[in-house]
Amino acid sequence: MIPSMITLPGLDGFTNGFRAIVIGATGGIGAALTARLSQSPECGSVTGLSRSSHPAIDLLDEAKIADAAAELAASAPYHLIVTAVGILHGDGLAPEKALKALDPGVMARSFAINAIGPALVIKHFAPLLPKHGRCVLATLSARVGSIGDNRLGGWHSYRASKAALNQFIKTSSVEIARNRPDACVLALHPGTVATGLSSGFNPTHEVFTPDDAARRLLAVMSSAHGTGRFLAYDGSEIPW
Repeated sequence: MIPSMITLPGLDGFTNGFRAIVIGATGGIGAALTARLSQSPECGSVTGLSRSSHPAIDLLDEAKIADAAAELAASAPYHLIVTAVGILHGDGLAPEKALKALDPGVMARSFAINAIGPALVIKHFAPLLPKHGRCVLATLSARVGSIGDNRLGGWHSYRASKAALNQFIKTSSVEIARNRPDACVLALHPGTVATGLSSGFNPTHEVFTPDDAARRLLAVMSSAHGTGRFLAYDGSEIPW
């Protein structure tokens, strides 16, 4: 079900009729991004990818990532590609409060979903961006992945996996710029959003609905300039 729309953000940072891909389109934020893009007058088309879409994609299976990118390549270029996938808890995972809670299996799964999978998406989907003209390749990260902003400790695996993701994003931005100088490669912090990822926690700060988070993120992606940046939902820079 498409969430009710409030005023759509202006997406004039993209060429009118731009084409978009959202990876993780059945998740809370991914579904909201897909819905907003599908109703935006500036967006010519949006393709939502998930394990149940066609083509299907699974961030734990590089072959499926490569196959999805290859199938969509026939319709390239795409001017906005967003990966909205991540895991914090559930399926045997829980954020650790102390070093004694570290478990190698849990750490490996956190890295596989939060860092390795999104990095493989960049590997296979970056070639679908146009060679010239502004375009955006964005991946949802998290402020707790910032090493410079870490003052509380804890949540070791999640923090470390997001920090690894941020390094992939920063490093890939340098390489992508060589052949696509107008591409904007971003790590995005969506804030705390009322989705399954944040369920069970009681934050004292503001919690966004998925639709409001999508609205804010699209505004940031539309207006951002420069590449290899880590930006929050309000457009502010986050230290790596």
